[in-house]
Amino acid sequence: MSSNILVKASSLYRYYNQHCAVNDVSLQVEPGQCLGVVGESGSGKTQVFMSMMGLLAKNGKSEGAVYFEDRQILGLETSELNQLRGVEFSMIFQDPMTSLNPYLKISRQMTEVLVEHRGTSEKLAVEKSIEMLNLVGIPEPEKRFRMYPHEFSGGMRQRAMIAMALLCEPKLLIADEPTTALDVTVQAQILELIAELGRKMNMATVLITHDLGVIAGLSDRVAVMYGGRVVEEASAVDLFKSPQHPYSKGLLESMPRLDTSSDEALHAIAGQPPDLQALPPGCSFEPRCDYAFERCRESIPDLRSCGENRVKACHLEKL
Repeated sequence: MSSNILVKASSLYRYYNQHCAVNDVSLQVEPGQCLGVVGESGSGKTQVFMSMMGLLAKNGKSEGAVYFEDRQILGLETSELNQLRGVEFSMIFQDPMTSLNPYLKISRQMTEVLVEHRGTSEKLAVEKSIEMLNLVGIPEPEKRFRMYPHEFSGGMRQRAMIAMALLCEPKLLIADEPTTALDVTVQAQILELIAELGRKMNMATVLITHDLGVIAGLSDRVAVMYGGRVVEEASAVDLFKSPQHPYSKGLLESMPRLDTSSDEALHAIAGQPPDLQALPPGCSFEPRCDYAFERCRESIPDLRSCGENRVKACHLEKL
């Protein structure tokens, strides 16, 4: 694997009771790069990275290869993965209240990360934790450090989650809908914080979201997912300038824009996302696609080059 690639998934599949939730996904992230992963709910975005981290339900299994630096990590024993999770790579989940233990003070939850993973002394762990709370913008960090999660606002809980994820200075941060349920002002602050910390620490970031506005502001590259597959991947500039997959185009046209007339109607993608347990025989987007033709109904399109450093899974030569 190239030395400038931090993490790489190759032909990754994830199954639940024989049903495929992630279908032949290949992605890579470089140090310091921000990869945006976008798609509707149920497209497989989160499942890709849960598989990478070895977070599987009892009825789930993953196949393929995932390399972190030069090490194959898919299928490692839990004890080996625990040496990497929270240390080399960390994940911020959608709802901080389900990730923070409501019965333990923030102080206990933060210092435990450093003591367990880094072997840090309790005194140094306290200092580092308070310093990190201050870094993520929590006011009066010494006071907040000794509070319970329910005493924090939603925005502060999310900041505390980011602080915990960054305590061991990971090389990769996976942020899964990090601003869900936060008001717009707090959303902007959290996203800018993630971007700033990424720059300071040369940390790779994966931003999982359904919000293309978030992707536009932060990501270097974008992977668009639909029906458990990557249907387009390109630089953020290229994707927003000229999407090459009908689904990407539909997502962009459904966004309000500042450079269009206020009375111009927003485009909506007709229909609903596919049932992953009963995908159509051809392209999974075909039932909703304005450009579909006979071949789309008969065969699944391969992910192929459609320009410099960009790919798409579509039978159309050019959109």
